[in-house]
Amino acid sequence: MSKVIAITGAARGIGLASARALKARGAAVVIGDIDESAAKEAGESLGVPALPLDVTSRESFEAFLEAAEDAAGPLDVLVNNAGIMPIGPVTGESDADARRCLDINVHGVMLGTKLALARMLPRGRGHVINVASVAGVLPTPGLALYNASKSAVVAFTEAARLEVQGKGVHVSAVLPTFTNTELIAGTRSPKGMRNCEPEEIAAAVADVIGRPRPQVVVPKALGRQIRFGALLPDRLRQAVSRRYGLDTLFLDFDPDARKSYDARIRSTE
Repeated sequence: MSKVIAITGAARGIGLASARALKARGAAVVIGDIDESAAKEAGESLGVPALPLDVTSRESFEAFLEAAEDAAGPLDVLVNNAGIMPIGPVTGESDADARRCLDINVHGVMLGTKLALARMLPRGRGHVINVASVAGVLPTPGLALYNASKSAVVAFTEAARLEVQGKGVHVSAVLPTFTNTELIAGTRSPKGMRNCEPEEIAAAVADVIGRPRPQVVVPKALGRQIRFGALLPDRLRQAVSRRYGLDTLFLDFDPDARKSYDARIRSTE
């Protein structure tokens, strides 16, 4: 895979796993993260350029893309991976958390997409991959803010894809399910379901780069279940949700286990 690929939010989790997988496939990878020390450590471990990046800032994002191209060449792929996940009752979410979540998860993705397309469209080639979530198509109690942000990413990605189709540029969304990263700290898995590992999402990102598609759900079987579930009456959908414990999953969590994650995402404000 002889492509130049920039990845946001790549100091840890899915972003780091994606960087590792893509580098192993021969790509020239550049990573960015707002946590500069963690990004530097990740870059050194992978042997790739690691740059500071605040996805909510146009100036920072433009500087990141410019530096990425200076280091590795014209950008072929941007993976918009940076995101945060506050959880809990909708009445308990602070206004500051809401603004921060939407600024990173939605505005950051929109900004990155716009800036990358501005570089790619004149060249007639390129690919923007936005890491959304099954939360974008599966509203869940205790996850209203995150649901809203990821639903916006899903809709924005599809609209952008339709706008640039036929111009040599692809726009895709990858929708992971529960993945073993810091985002799900203090929660439990849905009943009878296995969490994905970051490497599985990274493999899906690599696969969609090799074979562009509008949207990929990970795992694939869950995508089929979600499409089928959308056809069910509301009462039956809620019964299924209760069967898997999704009705309380993000309301009955361990706040102590999330303290480190919550403190970290708030410290970057």
